[in-house]
Amino acid sequence: MTQTANLADTPWFFCGIGGSGMLPLAQILHGLGAEVAGSDRSHDQGRTPQKFEWLEEHGFTLFPQDGSGVSAGNQVIVASAAVEDTVPEMVRASELGCRRMSRAQLLSTLFNAAESSIAVAGTSGKSTTTAMLGWILHKAGRDPTIMNGAVMKNFVTSETPYASARVGGGDLFISEVDESDGSIALYRPSVGLLLNVSLDHKSMEELRQLFGDFLHVSVARAVNFDSAEVRTLATGLGNLTSFAIDAQDADLVIEPGSIDDGQVAIAATIVDRRDESRHPLRIAMPGRHNLANGLAAIAAASAAGVAVAEATKALDSFTGLARRFDIIGTTDSGVSVIDDFGHNPEKCAATLRTLKAHPGRVIVFFQPHGYGPLRQMGDELAETFVSELGDGDRVMFSDPVYFGGTVDRSEGSERIIRLIEAGADADGKEIQADYIPTRKAIADRIVQLARPGDRIVVMGARDDTLTGFARDIFQRLA
Repeated sequence: MTQTANLADTPWFFCGIGGSGMLPLAQILHGLGAEVAGSDRSHDQGRTPQKFEWLEEHGFTLFPQDGSGVSAGNQVIVASAAVEDTVPEMVRASELGCRRMSRAQLLSTLFNAAESSIAVAGTSGKSTTTAMLGWILHKAGRDPTIMNGAVMKNFVTSETPYASARVGGGDLFISEVDESDGSIALYRPSVGLLLNVSLDHKSMEELRQLFGDFLHVSVARAVNFDSAEVRTLATGLGNLTSFAIDAQDADLVIEPGSIDDGQVAIAATIVDRRDESRHPLRIAMPGRHNLANGLAAIAAASAAGVAVAEATKALDSFTGLARRFDIIGTTDSGVSVIDDFGHNPEKCAATLRTLKAHPGRVIVFFQPHGYGPLRQMGDELAETFVSELGDGDRVMFSDPVYFGGTVDRSEGSERIIRLIEAGADADGKEIQADYIPTRKAIADRIVQLARPGDRIVVMGARDDTLTGFARDIFQRLA
């Protein structure tokens, strides 16, 4: 990266430095040589202590969330829009006249400063595809900087256990970009990759506008022709690399009949319609959605100048992401425990379809990632669980994650459980749905219920302790 010297010379303070969106940005700035400090409610509450110990050991200065870390007017305060002006850091920053930036403003500044850039957009699959794409470009010798929302296993070492970011030495920046807050409009990619368009945090009208503008400002585009919405948005645009599993008129397609979807991996043959070459692909993650993600990453790499054969071969050694269909283990009796980031209807559906493609009962624990999201997409979530689960499967909801603040908590998980029960009855399905407020009680219930061949999946976002929860369940079962 060549235009970031001024960023490296600035002292930075991150409010919520341990969050999945903040931590990788802090790591990138620190890797560029900047002075980085921060605070986090989780640190004050004693949650995930290993993460904060690692940060301090690696040169990040941590403060309690009492305003004491904001001490000079030249500090730039990085905080999400959800951080209220009454938070001590914000009060102190206002007194000192500190500049405030959102996560998206900082990320887009870093991204747009790079000589070349690839942005990964869509309502699902962004983190996995970004990691795949980053690994392809790394293997191709491009030495990219990568910004992700999840830990990329290929880049994890004893020194970098929280590898949700990678600081490269080249002039290429790869990042997922977010439509939920509208910040996708801030990016100017050399290559814009659009995976899909479906209902999530915004209306379809708003999404079409945001994603359409994203494709228009991208210099080159990689687009999914299996998505009618994406195909429509790409109509009339040039410098296009299209991909699809089913639509055989795309540039990169999957050879019909070549898909082999196993319990731990998926394989298929890619056909490049531009020269009719064929390329065997294997991804060490199951599920058709991961085949789609891999194909998307190969298409974006092709748009960035990497040969399809080279990109496809690189994915042979891709090892996945933490909390993306992450198999914690399988007991001797055949009970598997899976840790998964599923939190919106489309992500949950993809995981459940992968599980239901193979025999065995599915037991789902779902922790909603907030009261607001539960109100917004609760009906669609209930429909997803009803449509994807079958007779004998079970789903349990706890209370939504809540770390403090003024959010309206009057409507919680009980309503969604009632919707699932009603939907299952209407469809004639025997799905057991339970609202169990606490995770401890849910763990006890799961351990009591588990029997040989079950697949237990822990789902949710915005809570790093879910992985430990999944591991504890597996240890109790094992």
